[in-house]
Amino acid sequence: EVQLQASGGGLVQTGGTLRLSCVASGLPSDDYTIGWFRQAPGKEREGVSCISSSDGTLYYTTLKDRFTISIDNAKNTVYLQMNSLKLEDTAVYYCAAAFGITNSEIRCRGDMDYWGKGTQVTVSS
Repeated sequence: EVQLQASGGGLVQTGGTLRLSCVASGLPSDDYTIGWFRQAPGKEREGVSCISSSDGTLYYTTLKDRFTISIDNAKNTVYLQMNSLKLEDTAVYYCAAAFGITNSEIRCRGDMDYWGKGTQVTVSS
């Protein structure tokens, strides 16, 4: 069973930084696309950024001027470094993965196969 465990959320002031982590387990393959998504209060879930485990290709990298996704395959862990946080970044952040897909740029907008429980990020002024 694929499990994704996200952590690292919290309360931070505007302009601050946070680093989210997502540990994946039960992976049926070491070739997958994994990424971060978020859902703000009253809004639809949206993609933030995805990365390929096989070659590190990035997909659908929104907010790339402030957010950076990375992966440590040895630890089956994907990270999201968030800098210069703004009030509008407040959301629940989810980690999600998909296997054997060829349309990652599209799927990384929110159509993934496995989802973890989210971690809350709250940015205050």
